[in-house]
Amino acid sequence: MTVTPIRLRAEDAEDLKIVSACLQDAILPIGDMDFLPDDRRFVMVVSRFRWEAADRPRPGPAADDDHLAAYERVQCGVRVEGVTGVKRRGFDVKNRAQILELLAIAPDGADGLLLTFAGGGCLRLESASWRVLVEDLGEPWPTSNRPSHPLEA
Repeated sequence: MTVTPIRLRAEDAEDLKIVSACLQDAILPIGDMDFLPDDRRFVMVVSRFRWEAADRPRPGPAADDDHLAAYERVQCGVRVEGVTGVKRRGFDVKNRAQILELLAIAPDGADGLLLTFAGGGCLRLESASWRVLVEDLGEPWPTSNRPSHPLEA
């Protein structure tokens, strides 16, 4: 059984809700994102948790150790077109090995997008007219870790 990679495009707030849900809990080193001002583009490659497969058996023949790695991640390219500027808060872009965990992508008023990361960091992508493109790259790999977000007391 083959895995169907996702390939999504968001051009409005409703589309973005779906893209954000697919990218929730994606992880990436700071060094795997970049703003290309001449192209008006922001890009990043993330390790996306495959929520769409989290409650299903892994494809292929069953193995004795399936219970040790019941979930999957996949490399995923994210491209935001129409970006005119990027502002950051809560992390140092010079620390290129620091790992970020993406919680959500949402519209930020009428002129941008807000990428929110665990631990309080965020990026604001300034854009009067944005388009987000998301595409899985390569084959998924097993992981035993399922992201969780315990409620605070």
